[in-house]
Amino acid sequence: MKHLLSSSAFLVFNKELARQIGLKETVLLADLISKEEYFITNGMSDGWFFNTEDNIQKDTTLTPSQQRKCIKNLVELNIIEAKRKGVPAKRYFKINEEQVINFLNNLSLKKVTSINNNKEIKINNKYFKKPKPIEIKIYCIERQNNVDFEAFYDFYESKGWKVGKNKMKDWKAAVRNWERRKQKTSKMSKLDAQINAWSEAKKLL
Repeated sequence: MKHLLSSSAFLVFNKELARQIGLKETVLLADLISKEEYFITNGMSDGWFFNTEDNIQKDTTLTPSQQRKCIKNLVELNIIEAKRKGVPAKRYFKINEEQVINFLNNLSLKKVTSINNNKEIKINNKYFKKPKPIEIKIYCIERQNNVDFEAFYDFYESKGWKVGKNKMKDWKAAVRNWERRKQKTSKMSKLDAQINAWSEAKKLL
């Protein structure tokens, strides 16, 4: 999979992945994958490799501040791991290939399919896990619903992630409900505008 996203002369990235996690994040990931391939060729075996801000900027044009933001988002999404070690300290990275594949396959975060003794077993997550803002953003982008993900997060954060008096069970379902209310409000606004326009036109008759 990774060799499809990297090249020695070009940065090759998946457009669907860019839609899900952001263009800059995808460009940085492609550069890290290319660097990882270089270290694998030269004997790396534990998955960890280093890259410098200057080198990343040279290859991607991303500034150090942009890099830090992208790295933070990629770590939050569990796509990469990052740490500093050595003297002088260097930033090391490790790419979680399974998570990259999950995003490429657009797998649900709530349902995982595994194979055991040639039988397909579907495992459902019974416990609610509060989403990160970027996860909400990605889901809203996938649905193209124009929902303000920050407003959604802040609202339920203030409510303790409860729906009424009950603990939330599925934040994606809550996003869809938020989406439907937004659409309903939008339709009512259009209807009100049409009624007002008709009333004004009637006055002129």
